[in-house]
Amino acid sequence: MSAPPPDGGTPVSCHRLIHIYPTGSGDVVALSGVDLHIAAGEMLALVGPSGSGKSTLVAILGGLMRPSAGRAYVGEHDLSRLSTRQLAALRGAVVGTVLQGAERNLLPYVSLTRNVWLAQRPAARLPGRRLDPPEAILELVGLAGAGGRRVGELSPGQRQRAALAQGLAAGPGLLLVDEPTSQLDGPGRDEVLAALETVNAERGTTVVVVTHDGEVGARLGRA
Repeated sequence: MSAPPPDGGTPVSCHRLIHIYPTGSGDVVALSGVDLHIAAGEMLALVGPSGSGKSTLVAILGGLMRPSAGRAYVGEHDLSRLSTRQLAALRGAVVGTVLQGAERNLLPYVSLTRNVWLAQRPAARLPGRRLDPPEAILELVGLAGAGGRRVGELSPGQRQRAALAQGLAAGPGLLLVDEPTSQLDGPGRDEVLAALETVNAERGTTVVVVTHDGEVGARLGRA
């Protein structure tokens, strides 16, 4: 994990991926033999209703949980074979994850610039890693000049774009975004989608978005 960030996006592949949640009333199968390949620099939407396993798949790819069976690769990394420490390093350098609900990704009591800077700190310690200044990342998602503001001062669409900036802080090759438009009006949704398209076009970042909205999925390339 100590190498500089990848040139462009990071590919993803899953082979017969299975995940089961044990419950008191029996096991719940969230993923059942998923096969998936996402090319470096591709945009992909995972479209489906709640409970279809989309967020589970994103959590596995982001190193937040381990699959019950099968293989998931992010670049050259076999996630099922990484230690807890290696998964943490992956999250801090290779993969950026934006959880559903912008506020879950941001600290409300510091500025946007500080939020991005704090998210950069793990990757900044890696030898040879070069990171953009927080102001440049905020500009990338359409928040130029907003670095001194706090979360409570932003519109819902701006908060979601600030969450994207936090996910992009370390310059990941893979950006995973869970339901970024579910609570936004039309203009806010369009702003967020435009920001994701800009990130993909200008940085070559592989972008995977979870959504239940078919229109959002149609706009984000392969669905």
